[in-house]
Amino acid sequence: MSETTDASGTGLRTGLRRRHMKMLAIGGAVGAGLFVGSGAVIRTAGPAAVLSYAVAGLLVLCVLRALGEMVVARPVAGSVAEYARMALGPFAGFTIGWIYWYLYVILVGAEAVAGAAILHGWIGGLPQWLLAAMLLVVMTAVNLVSVRSFGEFEFWFASVKVAAIAVFLVLGVLYVLGLWPDAPGGVGPLTGHGGFAPNGVKAVFTAIIAVMFAFGGTEIVTVAAAESAEPGRAVAKATGNVLWRVALFYVASILLIVSILPWNDARVLTSPFVSTLDRLDVPAAGTAMQAVILTAVLSVLNSAIYVSSRMLYVLTRDGDAPAGLVRLNRRGVPVRAILLGTVAAWAAVIASYTAPDRVFTFLMNSIGSVLAFVYLAVMLSELRLRARLRRADPGSLTYRMWLYPYLSWLVVAALVAVLVAMACMEAQRSQLVASLVSLAVVTALYPVRRRFGRTPPAAAPAVPAGPAGPRGRGGG
Repeated sequence: MSETTDASGTGLRTGLRRRHMKMLAIGGAVGAGLFVGSGAVIRTAGPAAVLSYAVAGLLVLCVLRALGEMVVARPVAGSVAEYARMALGPFAGFTIGWIYWYLYVILVGAEAVAGAAILHGWIGGLPQWLLAAMLLVVMTAVNLVSVRSFGEFEFWFASVKVAAIAVFLVLGVLYVLGLWPDAPGGVGPLTGHGGFAPNGVKAVFTAIIAVMFAFGGTEIVTVAAAESAEPGRAVAKATGNVLWRVALFYVASILLIVSILPWNDARVLTSPFVSTLDRLDVPAAGTAMQAVILTAVLSVLNSAIYVSSRMLYVLTRDGDAPAGLVRLNRRGVPVRAILLGTVAAWAAVIASYTAPDRVFTFLMNSIGSVLAFVYLAVMLSELRLRARLRRADPGSLTYRMWLYPYLSWLVVAALVAVLVAMACMEAQRSQLVASLVSLAVVTALYPVRRRFGRTPPAAAPAVPAGPAGPRGRGGG
C-alpha cells in the first residue's frame, strides 16, 4: 500500500482498489431500507411507489453527480465538509462536517441495535445489548486493521446484497411471465386494487420524502476517494453508473413486488421481499432474506464507522476538533477517531434499551432530515466552486454536472421543497424539528470554536488539481 498526501498532507493510505470503490457505490445505494422500509412506502403510495423511488433516485443522482464533479476536480478526504469549506467558508465546513459526523455516529448505534434484533431471533439465549456490543466490537476491529480491510468487508457485504437482489429479480420476472411453476402470469395486482395510484398523486409525493433518505449512503464513495489509488477515475466511474443501479435494484424490485402482491396486502407492510418469495413458494425464503438483511445492516454499520472516523479526522485536521484525534497508526488508520465514534455510538445503543420511546426516538428523528441539509450544502458548494474553477482551472472540470447551472438550481429548489413539505406534514414534522435542533446545536458551537480554538478556522484547503478522469457531459 502506498501512502497518499491529499490536500493537506494526510497520512491516509491508498488501500482501496477499483473493485472496492465499485462495490462501495453499490453498497451505499442498497441498504436494509430497501428490504424492510419499502413496505411502508408501498402502503403509502400503492403501486405508484415505483414513481416515488424513480423520482427520489434521480434527485439523489443529481446530488451525487455534483459531488462527483468536485471530487474529480479536487479530490480530498472528507469531501462533503471540505467542499462546503472551500466554497462557502469555514463556518459551513464546520457545520456540515459535525452534523455529518453526528448522522453516522447515530447510524452506527442504530444499525448495531437492528443487527442485534435479527441475531436475537437466532440466538435467543443472549441479551440484545450484548449482541449489539459484539457487532460494534467486530466491525470496529475491521476498521482498525486498515482501510483495505474495511474495503474488503464492504466488497463482500455488497456482493451478497447484489446477488440476493439479482436472484429476486430473476425469480420475479419468471413469475410475471408465467414461467414459474403454478404462476398465473401477468401484472394484475399492478392496477387491480384501486388503480396504479390508489391513494392519489399527493401520496406519491409524500412517499418521495421518505424514499429520498433511503438513498443516503450513495455519497460514501466520494468520501473514500482520497484513499483510492485513482480518486478521480474511480469516483467518475462509480457515480456514473449509479443510475442503472438505482433503476435495477430499487425501481425494478418494487415494480415486481407490486406486480405480484396486492399493494394493500398486510404482508407487504411487514416484509415485502419475504412475502413475495413466499408467494412463489421459495423454500426457506424468510431465513434467507433475514440473512441478507443482516448483511445489509452489517454493511451500513461497517460504512458508518468508516465515514464517521474520516469525517472526524478531517475536522481535526482543519482545527475543528481536538488535535489529538488526528494521529494515525503505522497503517494510516485514524484509530482515535474510530474509537471515539464507536464510544459515542454507544450512547445511542444504551438509549435504545433504557429510553427507547424518548431519547432513542429523538436521536433517530434528529438525523431524519440531516441528509437534506448536507445535500443542500453539496449543491450550493458545486454552484460556487464550479464558477471558480471555470475561471481559474477549467482543465480540471473533466467530469461535469449536467445542464449547469440550471439543473443545479432545480435540485436546490427540490430539496427546499422537501423540507417545506416535511414542515407541512404532521407525520414528518417531528423529524424536521429534531433535525433542526441538532443543526442549531452545531451552529451554536461555532462561535465557541472560534473563540477558544487553539488554531484559527481553516478557510479553504489548498488542494492540487485532480487527475484527469473521463469527460462527462454537461454545461461548461
